Amino acid sequence: MAKTTLVTLADSLGVSRQTISNVINAPHRVKPATRERVEAAIAASGYRPSAAARQLRTRRSMNLGLRLMPVHDGINGSILDRFLHSLTETAQREGYRLTLFSADSDADEIGQYEELLQVADIDGFVITGTHHGDRRTAWLMDRDIPFAAFGRPWSETEDPFLSRHAWVDVDGGAGTAEATALFLAEGHTSVGFLGWPSGSGAGDDRRAGWQRTLAAAGVGTARILELTASIDDGIQTGAVATRHLIAAGATAIVCASDSLALGAAAQLREAFPDRPAAVTGFDDTPVAAAVGLSSVAQPIEDAARHAIAVLTHQLAETTAAGAGAPAPDKHLLLPATLARRTSYPLGGDISTVGSS
Repeated sequence: MAKTTLVTLADSLGVSRQTISNVINAPHRVKPATRERVEAAIAASGYRPSAAARQLRTRRSMNLGLRLMPVHDGINGSILDRFLHSLTETAQREGYRLTLFSADSDADEIGQYEELLQVADIDGFVITGTHHGDRRTAWLMDRDIPFAAFGRPWSETEDPFLSRHAWVDVDGGAGTAEATALFLAEGHTSVGFLGWPSGSGAGDDRRAGWQRTLAAAGVGTARILELTASIDDGIQTGAVATRHLIAAGATAIVCASDSLALGAAAQLREAFPDRPAAVTGFDDTPVAAAVGLSSVAQPIEDAARHAIAVLTHQLAETTAAGAGAPAPDKHLLLPATLARRTSYPLGGDISTVGSS
């Protein structure tokens, strides 16, 4: 059986070769009925456009760069694994491949950008782990290099929705606010928070959700300060800090990560052995699901798909075929959801639980 080509496919459908090309590269330019007929024929014939020809036509390498972030433990690192897997699948469907690289710092990452742009002819980048004073976004924007960020711009004074660059993020503050509100509704009057040192952006956002919920419930600033701990991520650090929060009167704890929550859960079970540990983690990792730990879940797959959508749109706009294509949201804040795996009794004087 002869291989289907652009010419034979166009002839069989009675359309021009440009129409076939537009269906593949700029579908918004083709009438819906024609587009559906061509797409059905492409699927039935198994036709695959030549990658080499497309690269010559678009003058692009069809490669996107992504820095592999270090994994500090086998728990929270799974969130990055999920993001990478979905990013790879989505990019592949769009005809792109990912070029992965490592870097020890943001400065090193920028150095890798320069080298990859020269040696590998990378078309654009996906960046992760945005934070206050992020030099990477400024470097890329100054040079008009297409990129999309998983993580919003973090600033005390600037609105992220007015940012010049594309980003997708998850509303972590809303997730911790929901967890805190549920603990308050269940009768916990002292809900603690375990988070990272200030300045991480995402960590500050998660802490802010907990804090504003306590403030709205009438908890004073001084008491809020007594109920929070800023520590490095980890099970052991979470356990040590939880002992201090329990001593300060906390009966439930909201955490910025599942690692911290696992450490907190052990201490809460010891302090209040007659009830499930009132603790919530963040990221809804496989470990959290396995041990029955409640956790705030991020729609990581949706975030990866959107990052590729906004980046490929930027790249398509540089070609005549892609000009005028409908643009995805440049700034997108996705909702987080609380995965509850433990039920807590409603009402009652929680402060007396565990006392003799």
